[in-house]
Amino acid sequence: MGSRNRTARCSRCGVQLVVPPFARSIRCAVCRSVTHVGRSSDRVGEAVGFVKSILGNISSAVSSLNHSSSYGVQSYGYPNPLQYFPPSYPQVHGNKRAVLIGITYTSRRYELKGTVNDVNCMSYLLSERFGFPKECILVLTEEERDRFRWPTKNNVLAAMRWLLSGCSSGDSLVFHFSGHGAQKLDTSGDEIDGYDEALCPLDFETNGMIVDDEVNSIIVRPLPRGAKLHAIVDTCHSGTILDLPYLCRISRTGYWQWEDHSPPTGEYKGTSGGLAILISGCDDHQTSADTSAFAGSTSTGAMTYSFIQAIESEPGTTYGRLLTNMRSAIRDTNTSTHLNGPIASLIRRVLTFRTTQEPQLSASEMFDIYRKPFLL
Repeated sequence: MGSRNRTARCSRCGVQLVVPPFARSIRCAVCRSVTHVGRSSDRVGEAVGFVKSILGNISSAVSSLNHSSSYGVQSYGYPNPLQYFPPSYPQVHGNKRAVLIGITYTSRRYELKGTVNDVNCMSYLLSERFGFPKECILVLTEEERDRFRWPTKNNVLAAMRWLLSGCSSGDSLVFHFSGHGAQKLDTSGDEIDGYDEALCPLDFETNGMIVDDEVNSIIVRPLPRGAKLHAIVDTCHSGTILDLPYLCRISRTGYWQWEDHSPPTGEYKGTSGGLAILISGCDDHQTSADTSAFAGSTSTGAMTYSFIQAIESEPGTTYGRLLTNMRSAIRDTNTSTHLNGPIASLIRRVLTFRTTQEPQLSASEMFDIYRKPFLL
């Protein structure tokens, strides 16, 4: 029986979708509606969808002219040419690009101390160790002067769309988020545990959180063949924040096994042929720590710190070794090991706290975690 991907038109907006073998439904990355697909091709439906797509494109063009001064997410089509993003967003679109988000939630009872440091360290790591051009790294923090670079919900969504805009084979993308995460009751029936995981933007109390379904539809589903995405998410309840089909369980003895986390509904949550990998701060039921080191040292997220430490201490590491070393660094709260090299100027002490969090690995496809090298 053939196992090649099929194509179908979205039943709502008419955009063409790539349908994996055996999928019974697929969520559109544009309008987020679910289209049910079967073995037989509905030619009439496709024709209607095609007409809708033409009308939708005309409507989007008129809308962009009417709202040219607004950079809210709802003003965009998808994928977006760079001119539809705020002028302060990077206009150079190289094949290595990243979005780094650090949210402090200043002057609130749940304020975090290390998120901006996380972003600074990740920016250095990407540019100096992995060759990401600085002009292709988009940073969102509360310290930015430009209001379009504040980590509000609209801006976070816009940055995610910018990251995938014009993505093609050979591109390497990084999405890093350091802030609060949460869980919400799942209302769509696509979560095995009954809860959606969510990111908390700066204004989440007034404008809401960004649930995993939305994250998946924006940065996972459109990823084309030959492209790869690494998401490094340092939040609570982040184990499956990308809603990827496979989660890798790793024991302390090194035994590992992939679990199938495909939705019970049969909805496809993978990519359009690319490779998406999530390294998260903890399991869905765990919390991630924002740490203070010894007096006079720098605060940082536990997961981000251990991630950088593992890479710096073992260049050319595999995904399995990376996760194992990250977990060891977090468990071993009394270690006196220091980072080597320039990165040490940003983080001068190791973790000095007690936590039970365990970084997790999930992906759009299964692979041998101790053979596949970690490459950005």
